[in-house]
Amino acid sequence: METVPVSERIGLKNILFLTDFSEPSSIALPYAAMIARAYGAKVTALHVVVPSSYTYMTPEMSTTLLDAQEDATKTEMARVEADFAGLPREVIIERNIGVWPVLRELLPEREIDLIVLGTHGRTGVKKAVFGSTAEEIFRRTSVPVLTIGPSVRRSAHNGGRFQCVLFATDFNTVSNVAASYAISLAQENQSRLVLLHVLPAPKLGKNNKSVELSVAEALHRVMDLLPPDAELWCRPETVVAHGKPGAPILATAERCGADLIVLGVRGMETLTGLVTRVERATAYEVIVHAPCPVLTVRR
Repeated sequence: METVPVSERIGLKNILFLTDFSEPSSIALPYAAMIARAYGAKVTALHVVVPSSYTYMTPEMSTTLLDAQEDATKTEMARVEADFAGLPREVIIERNIGVWPVLRELLPEREIDLIVLGTHGRTGVKKAVFGSTAEEIFRRTSVPVLTIGPSVRRSAHNGGRFQCVLFATDFNTVSNVAASYAISLAQENQSRLVLLHVLPAPKLGKNNKSVELSVAEALHRVMDLLPPDAELWCRPETVVAHGKPGAPILATAERCGADLIVLGVRGMETLTGLVTRVERATAYEVIVHAPCPVLTVRR
């Protein structure tokens, strides 16, 4: 297996903070600010006004509601900008039918290196009806997305530094790309690095021999992800677990006190069939229940 080149560490020059002024967004804001300070990056704060169905009831009501919405948005964005005081910053308010159409144009235009956002973590019927804006974004964009889920405590950030990075891999091409971010961030923060692979429950083939990777083979492949020039301050910890990926990832994060989980994810266009539905559920499950932010990287 080829190792991931890390001769150049990840640079963050432009960070986009996406806000809807909700509690999850307010918890995510300090992460954007502190990472920007740590990397000397510019922050672009974006709010997308998505008109509700009530906006179009009558022309008179439409004008009144839009004016009120615009005034409230400007007030909220002024507060957001104040929280980024001392940083190079820009605030943008856009009106559109959705968030992604705005991001699709803005990300390359502003040369964004990282998106930071909070999510309500809808599950069950609510997710089926309303969908997940966070998931749509991290499935569509090639820009890494740092998502702060509903299980992250407001005081969980460590001054914008990550002390323990957990990277979960299933050895596919997407995971290999994400590995470069996990390794680089561990280098940059001089943090503990935990590498995890989750094996499925053993399946027996002919002569009752397991047809899955052995634990020893999995450990070897995990260590092969580390390039020889990786300047890590301590020897990475390798972990192999069994089961469906979501629960072991979350359990490992709790056990090692991870303050960042890094995952490789597939794009929206590949989410068909049973296998990709399972992978889709895993990524979203981890984001919703993780005690720390989750960085998703899409190839």
